[in-house]
Amino acid sequence: MLDIVIPEQEFFDEEKNEFIYMKPISLKMEHSLISVSKWESKWHKAFLSKRERSSEETLDYFRCMTINQVDPVVFNFLSSDNIDSIITYINEPMTAVYTPPDTEKAHSRDTTTSELLYYYMISLGIPFECEKWHLNRLLSLIHVCQIKSQPPKSVNKTAIARRNHQLNAARRKKYHTNG
Repeated sequence: MLDIVIPEQEFFDEEKNEFIYMKPISLKMEHSLISVSKWESKWHKAFLSKRERSSEETLDYFRCMTINQVDPVVFNFLSSDNIDSIITYINEPMTAVYTPPDTEKAHSRDTTTSELLYYYMISLGIPFECEKWHLNRLLSLIHVCQIKSQPPKSVNKTAIARRNHQLNAARRKKYHTNG
């Protein structure tokens, strides 16, 4: 969870011709599957696509990430430091999992939407409590479950023979034997 504090501010309302003082506001935010689902239901677009989001869409995603009740107007008062903190939080891996490049999933033709992620959770037996996890952590878990649930790859007998030949040659050299 990310805690963001929008500092107190003073601004002038030209319509009412008066100064308005805003107290500091604390936002509790989570970048989760629930947040993505809320955002996609409003915008009817895949959140995880590679296309750029407008500033309006981005601010609305910040609203979807917020789990405490606040006036939606407060998102207009986020400082650049607040926005940088939120973006840094969104990009954090939140896991120690490392998958080598050869095990990464090939690009799928499916557009990754919240519904597809829920499908993966169901098919892989991941409990629904994980929908509240940081999204990158959930994506890593889904990826690990997919890798671990695949049958073992068949072993290339030629590669095994070549490897054994190299190991035997190294042992012969090390122990000064012929065979």
